[in-house]
Amino acid sequence: MPFMSENDHDGKSAHPSDGPWRASPWIHVEAGRLSHPLTGRVVVPGDPGYVELRRVVENEGTFATLDDEQHRWLADGWIEAVSADRSHDFHLRYVSLETCSNCTQGCYFCPVGSAPRPTEHMPTGLFESIVAQLAAHRDTIEGVGLSNYNEPTADRRFVDQVALLREHRLPPAVLSNASGFTPDKVDAVVELGGLVYLGINISTVDRERYKKDRGKDHLPRVLSHLDYMKDKPLAETMALVVLGHDDEDHRSEIEALEARFAGSNFVVRPFNIMDRAGWLDVGIGPDKPHRRLRGCDNLGSRPLEHLHITAAGKVVFCCEDYDEVHTVGDLATQTVDEVLAGDAMAKLRRWAYGIDDAPDDFICRNCLFAITD
Repeated sequence: MPFMSENDHDGKSAHPSDGPWRASPWIHVEAGRLSHPLTGRVVVPGDPGYVELRRVVENEGTFATLDDEQHRWLADGWIEAVSADRSHDFHLRYVSLETCSNCTQGCYFCPVGSAPRPTEHMPTGLFESIVAQLAAHRDTIEGVGLSNYNEPTADRRFVDQVALLREHRLPPAVLSNASGFTPDKVDAVVELGGLVYLGINISTVDRERYKKDRGKDHLPRVLSHLDYMKDKPLAETMALVVLGHDDEDHRSEIEALEARFAGSNFVVRPFNIMDRAGWLDVGIGPDKPHRRLRGCDNLGSRPLEHLHITAAGKVVFCCEDYDEVHTVGDLATQTVDEVLAGDAMAKLRRWAYGIDDAPDDFICRNCLFAITD
């Protein structure tokens, strides 16, 4: 269940007793389903009340009284009082816990390629404190990634960090370019029980193109590491993440990787390069700034289901915010729950879901993953 802030412990904010009533503004309206990030609930065609509930959600109207069906919707969070405010609530599913800011490459499709950050390492004591706090949410967390704009295996404490996550029964996840994922690290992580997810960012098997795209001649080393790990139980899901522009070159690289790693534990997953909410001059993005915001659909809802922590222990609103413009907390002085339920995060959630009008330069207005009308 979602965390409830201190003001909501009596249930009045989440389920107040007085109307008028409306559909929850946090609902995601999708083709063939309705989903609620704060509860994890989903309804699809054929479920009892789906047609009626979808009509209420899409009409955006209010009603003064509740019938029996609508009382059930209230209990399940689909409708709420117009006066309700759940912007301090969250349902934590994914954590990005960057322990060092160093990346071993400088890819053209990443801000690191043109604006690398100073190297910073999270103090071990701070990492241990954060992991212990995250353990309180292990029932909802589906992955704790040691990745953001960094190469996690470049941290000499990488194996120990995976071990600590597993010790706290948290699911470790890694996105890596594999340049530093050496056989000894592979064996050590397998011995610990492996990862829940491993994504290897590799966009080509052509050495010259690889060097041009990433600024480093790492391909022979990377392929050697992949050949070593490809048949080992390193992660529940082992993916080769192939970024490109959805063109002939992109499709050719996908086919080459599928052929090279056929029969292994790796699955090939293509993705289009995106412009990171306008930060990059390459990749896909919205044609113009979004006028009305209705939420986020970037591996779930970033505002409601994600936590992004930098190597300095700062919490940023979204992974696309490379410049950390929307910093909402500091885990060196605050707890995880204080940040996630705090006023700074709540304000940005209201902006992202259109409950309050966001400023013109708000990051979601230029993001490909923003839900809009």
